[in-house]
Amino acid sequence: MVNLISRRGLTTMASIQKANKIICIGRNYADHIAELSSARPKQPFFFQKPTSSILLPGQGPVIRPRGVNLHYEVELALIIGKQVKDLDAADEKDALDAVESYALSIDMTARNAQNEAKKKGLPWDISKGFDTFLPLSPLISKSAIPDPHKIELYLTVNGETRQNDSTELMLFRIPRILSDISKVMTLEAGDIVLTGTPKGVGPVVPGDIMRAGIKVDGKELEEAKIEVGVEESTNSYVYAET
Repeated sequence: MVNLISRRGLTTMASIQKANKIICIGRNYADHIAELSSARPKQPFFFQKPTSSILLPGQGPVIRPRGVNLHYEVELALIIGKQVKDLDAADEKDALDAVESYALSIDMTARNAQNEAKKKGLPWDISKGFDTFLPLSPLISKSAIPDPHKIELYLTVNGETRQNDSTELMLFRIPRILSDISKVMTLEAGDIVLTGTPKGVGPVVPGDIMRAGIKVDGKELEEAKIEVGVEESTNSYVYAET
């Protein structure tokens, strides 16, 4: 039986940085798996980003740490509105009801740090966890996205399209994603779940401008737009192999 405790939150942009956790689904689009020469998962796998990585609209640029090969990954984000435990993956209605709203996100990744971690069997936390490594759009109402499995995600760099694919290409749909997560850790109201990125990921450097958005039935969602620049870090961190 599905165990959904109805304690709906009222998430706002002011409260989003107080989320308990950010959970990210990896390798959820086949072409993205291929472009990174990764193994296709038999079930959803996930990792976490810290809430300190959140960059809200108007908060400034993405900061590239020195020595980092910085990559973008555009993703649909789910804002959870209820406590969710042991969700049945076959119950699509309850799964989508657990989502309070959506957002567009860019999961920034220190690719050289991630590649080193993969090679040496180390955790990915550093590669995903720097401050500013999660630009978010304003919150998007559920009514604006009637079917989250049939929207188009895109990202441009300096006006050139780099990513542009439909969420229909997800290997694991939202009910399966939430089910697998909730069998391991309880999802809480206000938690953020990133659903994976399509093909086309690549580097950005200081001075670049990223723009990202969502189209529903070919029409742009104004509330889903992200525009954010990239600047070089001035702090003391410099990437070095572990």
